[in-house]
Amino acid sequence: MSLWHCGGVYWPEDLDKLQRVFDRLCDERRLAKKDRDQREYLAMEVFRFFEDGVTDETDLWRALSKRSRA
Repeated sequence: MSLWHCGGVYWPEDLDKLQRVFDRLCDERRLAKKDRDQREYLAMEVFRFFEDGVTDETDLWRALSKRSRA
């Protein structure tokens, strides 16, 4: 996951949290490693929401989860 699109500085625990949310969303959306473009877009969305102030792990997942919108 390339971070060059994101301007923030991230603590290791933030990166761990972001990775968990990203992995959970990939599983939910059934995005395989070969779905590079979709995974990259999703990663940028996770970082964007985090930078916009959604820093709680559950809130971050809910903001991006298709299940929570159903």
